[in-house]
Amino acid sequence: MHGLIVAFGILTSVAFVTLAIVAVRQWRRRRDAAAGWLALAFVSLGAIVSIGRLIPASPHGFGPDLAQRVDVELLVLFPFLLYRFATVFVRPSLRLRRLVGTLTVLLSIWTFALPHFPAAGQKWPWWFLAYVLAFLVHWSVLSVVVSVRLARAGRGQPGVASTRMRMLAFASAAITVAIVGAAFQGKGDTAVALAVAILGFASAVGFLLGLAPPAVVRASWRSAEQVSLQEAIRGLMTLATTPAEVAARVVAPTAAIVGARAAAVLDGSGAVVASEALSPGTLDELAAGETPTTPVGTEIVRVVQPGASILVWTSPYAPFFGDEELAALRTIAALTGIALDRVRLFEQEHQSRVALERANELMANFVALAAHELRTPVTTINGFVQTLNHLGDRLDATQQGELRVALEQQTDRMASLVEQLLDLSRLDADAIVVRPQRVDLRERLEEVAGLAAGARRAEVVVEVPPDLDAVVDPAILDHIVINLVTNAFRYGQSPVRVSALRNENAVQILVEDVGPGVAAEIENTLFDRFTRAGVSRDRVAGTGLGLAIARAYARAHRGDLRYERAHPSGARFVVELPALSQEIP
Repeated sequence: MHGLIVAFGILTSVAFVTLAIVAVRQWRRRRDAAAGWLALAFVSLGAIVSIGRLIPASPHGFGPDLAQRVDVELLVLFPFLLYRFATVFVRPSLRLRRLVGTLTVLLSIWTFALPHFPAAGQKWPWWFLAYVLAFLVHWSVLSVVVSVRLARAGRGQPGVASTRMRMLAFASAAITVAIVGAAFQGKGDTAVALAVAILGFASAVGFLLGLAPPAVVRASWRSAEQVSLQEAIRGLMTLATTPAEVAARVVAPTAAIVGARAAAVLDGSGAVVASEALSPGTLDELAAGETPTTPVGTEIVRVVQPGASILVWTSPYAPFFGDEELAALRTIAALTGIALDRVRLFEQEHQSRVALERANELMANFVALAAHELRTPVTTINGFVQTLNHLGDRLDATQQGELRVALEQQTDRMASLVEQLLDLSRLDADAIVVRPQRVDLRERLEEVAGLAAGARRAEVVVEVPPDLDAVVDPAILDHIVINLVTNAFRYGQSPVRVSALRNENAVQILVEDVGPGVAAEIENTLFDRFTRAGVSRDRVAGTGLGLAIARAYARAHRGDLRYERAHPSGARFVVELPALSQEIP
């Protein structure tokens, strides 16, 4: 059994020295406070086992005595350094920090103030027994604090981080039990010595697995998250077809792989395209481009890659214990950026294809409309011309005059129709250029309404407050108002009232009459092309294009045109035109 104890002792010493080397290498790579405290703790532990093997069982003289005191002092400092590592992530209260620091300093002074250390097998005097008890209490309390902190914090962490933290918590508890057992170990009690040796070796293994677990071990610990992550990446590259779908496929696995309480995926412009468990206030902060507030006990990790960035609200422990998971996060962010670019290019290609299809459809519709609507006046004109050409000598002057008047009317109708079709063509192709300028609405509406009314100018009432002006395109305003006033006289009854008012950043223009109003059968299709109904189709000449053109002009001006029933009767058309900047071309 003695050989087994010696073997475990050697293995433990080698493991602790290895721990010191690994911790120093990790600190040189990370250069943060947590790695620094952990490196100091394990360097002190490595020095303890190295110095301890050089000290004789019964040291005599200044040098061996000093070496023994330094070795014991390193034992005093080890739990304190481990405690400082654990409190880097979530700082304790100032009172607790001062208490722990004061007790550690007092115990360190006491270590060098002792008269001497009793030799092995020598009875302990009361002052040394008091020192040992203080030492064990100090060590036990700090180790318990470390174990509890790490064990509790590891509950919400993903597989690798949680297991690493539990390993450190176990190792801290195991080495404490080993130290206590060694302190009260009786002479010749080999069973206790073996238990102490096994616990010491187990703590070394636990510290190694918590500090730097091998790759194969880490892979087994993260197997659950790895499956969901691989599934997310597969869907990201093959199934997602919109930016929101791309982000939605990665946001949940992203939060899971680092144990995040919340997560957000942003596109290249910084806009949030998907989020997980974020409050409306935080979403508003992100939308405004502000740095989100961080709740207590939470750390925001931002991973930025070309085309996308990922934010996770995780525990302060995640960046230290989940460094590989954060590397995976960077990979996910890069793949997300690629997927978003792919979706963007797909959408651009789709929009281009839709634009080409729309252009072809508009061209086909225009040709069909032109052919259909021009057939009647062209046929009529052709008939009149043939009559005058072949039978003109047989007609008297009155008949010839009637034919010429009818010919002029059909020519005017065809010219008007051609102009309307050209208007529709330009509007469909978004070829209307809006040129806003400041306009005196009362003066402009009186002029336009009078022009549209012609000889019935006295039947138009313009009610516009004096000095009411707006920045609008006067040509578009004229097109709309002339069309509405003409329709009011054609289909309604006078008087026709034209009014205007300002509504925040928009101007409302109302044209209404006191006639029967729009037939119920066409209210829902009133602004569709070639919509005419009832007696108006037979009683009044028209093409049914006027209102469609007027609404298209209003929308080209970023406004709209709608119909309302007037009271007690009549039709009211409301034009809304936003006041545009004069710099807009």
